[in-house]
Amino acid sequence: MAQESWQFGPANGTLILHTGVTGPASRTGHRLTIEMQQWSASVGLSDGVPSDVSASIDVDSLTVVSGEGGVTPLTGPEKSLARSNALKSLNASKSPTITYDAASITTTEAGYRIDGTLSINGKQRQHPLDVEVADADGKRTATIETAVSHRDFGLKPYSMMMGALKVDDEVRVTISVQLASDH
Repeated sequence: MAQESWQFGPANGTLILHTGVTGPASRTGHRLTIEMQQWSASVGLSDGVPSDVSASIDVDSLTVVSGEGGVTPLTGPEKSLARSNALKSLNASKSPTITYDAASITTTEAGYRIDGTLSINGKQRQHPLDVEVADADGKRTATIETAVSHRDFGLKPYSMMMGALKVDDEVRVTISVQLASDH
């Protein structure tokens, strides 16, 4: 059995979060695009087939990239405030790392299904991931799109105006990595 491993991170991929807004004043809030700038993932392979996946994200590397909607465009100071609020919501001072560890990996028509444990804020939950592997423009890419609930991990979404404007419970997460041509 040939064993090998692949390493991924910001040098060959992106980890992006998309928040929504809800509440009576939701039109005044920004839907944020957030990038996690420090993360790593390791994929173990047995005979060329993924057999193990583990990932780690540095919560403090959270950067607010942009905001859609709102009454006015999102400014630099507002991005800083949104970052600070997101770090508080994620309880980053007490839980500075988010991790994922695969329990099993199965091959699917589009790529792979990973069943594993997601750990956020000291809480662990089973969280399946569907990995789509595609070839486009001579490049091979693996993409994961999933949703994570604040509530599932004991987190309280940011809110203001006595709850009239708050971040949606679910956050959309998109991970995309470039695979080497021999992967």
